Amino acid sequence: MNRIIEKLRKQLPLVILEITLLVLFLAHVLTDRGQWFHWKFIDQLENIAYDARVLMSTPNSIDDRIVIVDIDEKSLAEVGRWPWGRDKLARVIDQLFDKYNVEVVGFDVVFAEPDDSSGLSVLERLGREEFRHLPEFSRGLERIRESLDYDLQFVNSLKGRPVFLGYFFESTADARKSGKLPPPVFSAGEFSGQDFRPHETTGYGANLESITDAAYGAGHFTLVPDDDGIVRRVPMLFEYEGDYYESLTLAMVRYLFKADSIKFTYGWNFSGSDYSAPDWVEVSDRLIPIDEKAQVLVPFLGRQGSFPYISMVDVLNGTVDKSALDDRIVLIGTSAQGLLDLRATPVQNAFPGVEVHANIISGILDNRIMESPYYVLGAEFTLLLVIGLLLAVFLPASSPQMAVILITVILLISIGLNFVVWQYMHLVIPIASGLIMMLLMFLLNMSYGFFIEQRGKRQIEGLFGQYVPPELVDEMSEDPTHYSLDAEVRELTVLFTDIRGFTTISESMDAQSLSELLNEFLTPMTRIIQKSRGTIDKYMGDAIMAFWGAPIREPEHARLALDAAMEMLQALPVMNEQFSTRGWPQVRIGIGLNTGKMRVGDMGSEFRKAYTVMGDAVNLGSRLEGLTKNYSVSLIVSETTRAGVPEYAYRELDRVKVKGKDEPVAIYEPIGLKSDMTKDQKDELKLYAQALGQYRKQEWDLAEMQFVNLQQQNPDRMLYSLYISRIQQFRADPPGKDWDGVFTHTTK
Repeated sequence: MNRIIEKLRKQLPLVILEITLLVLFLAHVLTDRGQWFHWKFIDQLENIAYDARVLMSTPNSIDDRIVIVDIDEKSLAEVGRWPWGRDKLARVIDQLFDKYNVEVVGFDVVFAEPDDSSGLSVLERLGREEFRHLPEFSRGLERIRESLDYDLQFVNSLKGRPVFLGYFFESTADARKSGKLPPPVFSAGEFSGQDFRPHETTGYGANLESITDAAYGAGHFTLVPDDDGIVRRVPMLFEYEGDYYESLTLAMVRYLFKADSIKFTYGWNFSGSDYSAPDWVEVSDRLIPIDEKAQVLVPFLGRQGSFPYISMVDVLNGTVDKSALDDRIVLIGTSAQGLLDLRATPVQNAFPGVEVHANIISGILDNRIMESPYYVLGAEFTLLLVIGLLLAVFLPASSPQMAVILITVILLISIGLNFVVWQYMHLVIPIASGLIMMLLMFLLNMSYGFFIEQRGKRQIEGLFGQYVPPELVDEMSEDPTHYSLDAEVRELTVLFTDIRGFTTISESMDAQSLSELLNEFLTPMTRIIQKSRGTIDKYMGDAIMAFWGAPIREPEHARLALDAAMEMLQALPVMNEQFSTRGWPQVRIGIGLNTGKMRVGDMGSEFRKAYTVMGDAVNLGSRLEGLTKNYSVSLIVSETTRAGVPEYAYRELDRVKVKGKDEPVAIYEPIGLKSDMTKDQKDELKLYAQALGQYRKQEWDLAEMQFVNLQQQNPDRMLYSLYISRIQQFRADPPGKDWDGVFTHTTK
């Protein structure tokens, strides 16, 4: 004990810093309601921790008490695009109740507009105008009116049946107010003087008055995502003009429990303040946990498909097995992507909104709704205080090894207890603040090794700091013994780029302006290269030479280099806009990429050395950059680079022999990711490949016809003109029967 006290005395500043850190976290907890001190990033981390617990605890089971009648792709394909005529919806309702004997139906769709699909409104107009003098037309129309009034058919199908309509609230500046709202469950002033803050709204989209009046009830299906766009909670109540309106799920649950009304139950207030808000909605004998905004945490059973899905067209046609729907709770909604009801959730990025509501009903029926009452702040505060004091005392007195063991044990115990409380008590206790505090305290202690780490970093900076970006220096400094300037042979990817027509540009500008233009060009291009983990070899006037794969070994060097090259080309138009505003000429560049074996290391003379690459593969990269002018393209890669990045689509430009190299190489123009290719691009590439094959077989007429067609479709692509010109030359001077399709370039 005396030894621990002596260590604490020597490290008193560190103890004070850790106690200060603890106080800051305690202040965050006490002001969690956003009063005067709040760390938003902890809320973001808490969301991540919440999602992790959801994923670990979902039972991944199927609840067949609730069935989703799905407006799916199959239904849309067989019946037609949504919305359908309401005569079909009336038939669906009749089928559900008369044939399949369902218990209750809820709609996750809105019927905001009259259904004119039968043409009744057109016939009525004709009766009033063109055929007003023909009484037999009016009599005939009256005889068929009911069969053409689809809204009336739908209304009649709703009457006397437990069907609950859905509607939505919106709070935008131009929020609309359409349709008729159902009666509120609480009137204005019901919660005056309380800290009960359901979401307020300025507009709504509800159902037609006749449909609303015919339905058994209605509730909103509005989903309010958290700040990160993920739906974790669903409001049970919404406030509009002082009145409170229940959710679709709450309305259906009230029916299931035969509850004519709801009331609220209040829990314990940890803070001792005047804070008062209900912790539960009470429906019959069931308590539903809510927060101060009357939201429930969605009790996800798992990914999409945790409830049976039945295609609506099968219900319409009556082809569903009766046992699949008998005495079931039915929610009618959509999983079709085109109908825009897919939401980001903790369990899945594109999750049908209708299944969110199904999960809530299931959770209420099984008492699985997680609780996050206000009093859990007391538990969070206590845990932070105990753990913080423990670490503030024992971490400074521990060796680095013991500190790692101590923090690991406390972290595991904290996470384990939190998950046990989550799993078995259905209680959500915040965990992110405690974990972050522990990690920060640990890092504060470990920072005493900072100077040792800095010494290694300074050694690496002395060797490589002028070549590679700072973030790579940091990575290399973690194990400096693995890096040196000694020459070796590696497979790397090299990039060459320079400005087209730089001589002409330089002659039109004064020295100062030219220097500024070069700086404005080289700086963002260098930033792109370094961001993609590239090493700058050298600047050669207006040109840049860079490589990937050294000094840090990088298996994806070809992909990183190609990504950088594509980003450089994308950055050029923005750069040229800035140049135009300063009266500078527009800049165009050519880029060559090659992958192959290269010698890399610190090379030069006793007077000057540089960390660089050499070899035939480097020379080929330089030649490819030069060839961009010949083929009127901005970027050319070799066949080895193409093989290293198969996820890209390429246009084969040619098979060539470049100056200084006897072996022919295939050269390519990258187009973009294959997954982003449009149909027109794919068709063009296919036609071009056919034309190129005919050209190499010396089928001049067929090849020329194809190239002419391609040129007409794409007049800006000079490549096709190049091949047309070559074909004309080869007609006059044939290359011979043994010609292999290779074109020899005699200049750099």
